[in-house]
Amino acid sequence: MIAPSLNPEQLEAVEYPEGPLLVLAGAGSGKTRVLTARVARLIERGLERDRILAVTFTNKAAGEMRERIEGMIDASTRGLWIGTFHSIAARFLRREAPHTTRDRAFTIYDEDDSIRALKDAMDARGYDPKRWSPRAVRTRISTAKNELVAPSEYSGAEFDLLAGVVEDVYPAYQDILVRRNAYDFDDLLFESVRLLEGDVGERYASRFAHVLVDEYQDTNHAQYRMVRALARQHRNLCVVGDDDQAVYGWRGADINNILDFERDFPGAHVVRLERNYRSTGSILEVANAVIACNVARKPKRLRAQRETGDPIQVVRCGDERQEASSVASEIERRRGGRALDDFAVLYRTNAQSRAFEEAFRRAAIPYRIVGGVPFYDRREIKDVLAYLRLAVNPADDAAFQRAIGWPRRGVGAKSLERLQAAAEDHSESLLAAAGRATEIDGISKAAARGLREFGEGSAGLREALPRSTAKEAVERCIATFGLATALADEEDGADRLENVSELLATAAVFDRDDVDDAAEEASELELYLQTVALRSDLDEADFDGDAVTLMTLHNAKGLEFPVVFLAGLEEGLFPLSRAIESDDGLEEERRLFYVGVTRAMDALTLSYADQRWRAGMESRSAPSSFLDELPSEYIVTRLAEGFRPPASGGWRDPARRRPAPSERRPERADRGATAAAPGGSSFSWHRESSKPSPRDDGELRYDYEDSQLPLELVPGVRIIHPRFGVGEVLDVQGLGREAKAEIDFDEVGRKKVLVAYAGLRPA
Repeated sequence: MIAPSLNPEQLEAVEYPEGPLLVLAGAGSGKTRVLTARVARLIERGLERDRILAVTFTNKAAGEMRERIEGMIDASTRGLWIGTFHSIAARFLRREAPHTTRDRAFTIYDEDDSIRALKDAMDARGYDPKRWSPRAVRTRISTAKNELVAPSEYSGAEFDLLAGVVEDVYPAYQDILVRRNAYDFDDLLFESVRLLEGDVGERYASRFAHVLVDEYQDTNHAQYRMVRALARQHRNLCVVGDDDQAVYGWRGADINNILDFERDFPGAHVVRLERNYRSTGSILEVANAVIACNVARKPKRLRAQRETGDPIQVVRCGDERQEASSVASEIERRRGGRALDDFAVLYRTNAQSRAFEEAFRRAAIPYRIVGGVPFYDRREIKDVLAYLRLAVNPADDAAFQRAIGWPRRGVGAKSLERLQAAAEDHSESLLAAAGRATEIDGISKAAARGLREFGEGSAGLREALPRSTAKEAVERCIATFGLATALADEEDGADRLENVSELLATAAVFDRDDVDDAAEEASELELYLQTVALRSDLDEADFDGDAVTLMTLHNAKGLEFPVVFLAGLEEGLFPLSRAIESDDGLEEERRLFYVGVTRAMDALTLSYADQRWRAGMESRSAPSSFLDELPSEYIVTRLAEGFRPPASGGWRDPARRRPAPSERRPERADRGATAAAPGGSSFSWHRESSKPSPRDDGELRYDYEDSQLPLELVPGVRIIHPRFGVGEVLDVQGLGREAKAEIDFDEVGRKKVLVAYAGLRPA
């Protein structure tokens, strides 16, 4: 029995019998325990495992949930459907391949593969990628797919030139994906919803007696429709989430999915988990006070199950270097009774890590950065995976283009151009065309020999797949194509060989039963490649070793640390300047602050700087408006050691008081439903699907308040500089007249310019 370990609210959620169930789980309230215990309880009651579907947001979470359930029921979970939205979607598409436009051995394209395919589509439609950014086009297509807008339904807005390009390129891009037997990430959800809302979906809606979804506040429109289709028959849908931790609106998540759950699923039962077992009372009082300033939320309040603890420190610093030194000194002071991995430094943008890295190196404090180059994105790993993908899916031209270039085999750019033209003329894949390279005009004998040997090696690898484990397939691939020898000849070959050895280790421990125990026809390599393609950055995060953790607030979601330093609390940085322009943006930033605060278990320090190096020059900074929302009885303020501030103008100086949140917030439009706001007031709204802004990627971007530019200056835009000519914007950082843009110019390469003085105009 699992009941004795649960509190009354948790037990209510676990034991609730049938019908829609919304579990509002505040930070640190044990939501994972509730979700796993509910699945275990369903199995205890005799429900067959293959009639339960549990959706998580990372593969790591899915694995941990499976292990916990097995511990609770003291039996195997074989047959249980559990995984991320994308992995479950891939499972549907592989099973139902006859009802789709791809076959069972499809490839899942990552961002690089998608961009490469999109460039091919743009070229076919006559669009120069130097003028029209493929990444900007891809962002529009991704948004359309997440809103379930098909290529034939996409219509560009008037006066939006980029939308006109997307309208023309989107169908061509989809044709290429179909021809290459590939899905991009957004396709997995798009095509699964199409299946599940059609005749095929009736079987799955009947099959799954209970559907459970974690982190429901982070679902987008396609995921919402997928869940609704799966639960439409039995209506036994349990979603667990916290609207106060909805921080992914910039990438398409729709907070209205959780806010409107009771309207979308009439008769829903609501359980609130408000007992927090993680943090001290003072930390929770700060979190409660700040998040209460948001309007778009379900009313709830975290209640501490621990002592009040120490007050929260608010530290004022002169600049970011002093801020980093102050954090390093505090870690040294507290280090005696703690391990270094008890400490975490959280910040809003990746660029803020630099000052902390320098300070920690000076102080000889070991640290790790979460969010660096992921293992599976390393060059040598992607190269090996390209060979493996091509063996599984001979139509994968993106894998062919990558694999044929390394190691060198006498096939140059001109030979590849002629091969591609021949493949298009015969409507065949590049691999198929390579088999008849000797017949193609313009391909040298040496190149034809290299192409033939490459094709023969790939065919041999493919023939062995049905009787090979994933490990054996990787070993055969490395041996057949001489990949280890090629790496050994490189300057940094030893490190790259070590990474390939690690890839081999992941294949050796791969268990196909954890992916799809009913996919008898799929080779083990197919399922292994699916798992690799669907991994997330958090699945790869390495927390081994005793070191301080540095990470952005988005990466910290779902984690906890005894001691947390939340840095850079300045207006324009946190909250970001672009977020201040709208209520929704500011509320999401406040939710992100709430996430950061509630990562702390025992101690929390907030810091800000009077000036900070931004856009290539030092700029004055104002303390974050979030600091004005802190309850004074739970905080203590201090100056960083050695800091001598001006006589006036500091934080909470009456002369710089900002309006309270209620004073700043304009009246909202009618939205068709009502929820309580702080102080007993109410608001109403109509349901709209959230659309992510193409520049909302978590980085500090250009605030163009002082600019006279007749265009939105964001990554992907093509511009003209009076001296350097045409280029594409790669990055923009800083505020107002201090903003600096990094631009890749066609003629002179990458340069950084001060936007206010550069004389930029649209290309």
